[in-house]
Amino acid sequence: MSTLPVIDLSQPDDQVADQIGQACRDNGFFYLSGHGVPPELIKRLDSAARRFFDLPEHVKAEISMERGGRAWRGFFPVGGELTSGRPDLKEGVYFGREEPASGLPLRGPNLFPEQVPELGPAVLEYLEVMTRTAQRVMSGIARSLGLDPGYFSTGYTADPTVLFRVFHYPPSEPDADGWGVGEHTDYGLLTLLLQDDNAGLQVHTRDGWIEAPPIEGTFVCNIGDMLDKLTGGLYRSTPHRVRNLSGNERLSFPFFFDPGWDCEVPPLPYTPGGRARWDGQDLRAFTGTYGDYLLSKVSKVFPQLGAEVLPGESR
Repeated sequence: MSTLPVIDLSQPDDQVADQIGQACRDNGFFYLSGHGVPPELIKRLDSAARRFFDLPEHVKAEISMERGGRAWRGFFPVGGELTSGRPDLKEGVYFGREEPASGLPLRGPNLFPEQVPELGPAVLEYLEVMTRTAQRVMSGIARSLGLDPGYFSTGYTADPTVLFRVFHYPPSEPDADGWGVGEHTDYGLLTLLLQDDNAGLQVHTRDGWIEAPPIEGTFVCNIGDMLDKLTGGLYRSTPHRVRNLSGNERLSFPFFFDPGWDCEVPPLPYTPGGRARWDGQDLRAFTGTYGDYLLSKVSKVFPQLGAEVLPGESR
């Protein structure tokens, strides 16, 4: 079993804040219960996603990411995404907030499959519900740092960058040379991960790698590089990875809740602390907007697509 804490979001605010603060200082990962996300919505989303991934490859490719252009939406096949320069053993679909085409990177309309008409409504409803849930978690994070509960929602996440993925992992052999997702940290503020019944997620804690198996009725919550930067390393974005050794196909649904595109991320108004990052990177050295940082990362995840649809953008 995982040693990560389970935090009940329905507890009194001060208790939630204390527990979140401890978890963020320890490992940057925790389970979230009491979140109020309707089980029926999760069931519809899971069912629709499975129907999509059951489609033939050429049908799924009708909504390929190349067709999403600069909005960075759509399907990619197994091996189509890189983590730390190596192909991941997963396929997936990228979604985000539904917006008119604007030509801005990572903003615009979603691509939904005609063959699974229920997927689009389920995704868009899920994004609305999870945005509210993420704001509640960020309120707890603000309290844990001695800040006003609305510190983030009236600033960094007043107009958040919201990205959503659905990943499908085929089973891996124990001696397979590769990972469903290689070791990495997330880029933004907060990730809320819905897992199906199959384990595979691993987290690098101070005591080494541990499993973070699914716990019914919870999300796995972890903080990203921007919260690490904002807190001067007190709250650490922690490396994690996935290998699906369950013998079954595995679905996961990571929801990324990040600063507004044009937000800069200077240190928060409190006394910083922290420890050195696993990769030696000093996030405090980065200057610019969150959009700049995000583009520099995603163009490495899909380098060919990045070269085609993000010409001239920051790398």
